[in-house]
Amino acid sequence: MTKRAMQEATFLILTALAGGSRHGYGIITDVAQISGDRVRLRAGTLYSALDRLRLDGLVDVIREEIVDNRLRRYYRLTPEGSRELAAEADRIRSHATTALTRLNAATGTTP
Repeated sequence: MTKRAMQEATFLILTALAGGSRHGYGIITDVAQISGDRVRLRAGTLYSALDRLRLDGLVDVIREEIVDNRLRRYYRLTPEGSRELAAEADRIRSHATTALTRLNAATGTTP
């Protein structure tokens, strides 16, 4: 069975965590920056995704602290999360290369 492509939000969350551990708001701001403000995660979307990613073994909570009477969790990418992110990045790169090669052939331009 072929593995499904990773959802864009998942890809961006894992990409944010590839840069180092982050708390939720840090992930939200990093995802916005990585995507050029095209993707704006809402807190509910982020935490649902993080719960799923934790269950899948792709991210871990590395510490918790109380800031302004609110719990702040810091997340990190697991080795399995790194492998999944790398595989998805390779898949995207392969498709982009094929698309650009075909476009260049069709228009007679070179990359």
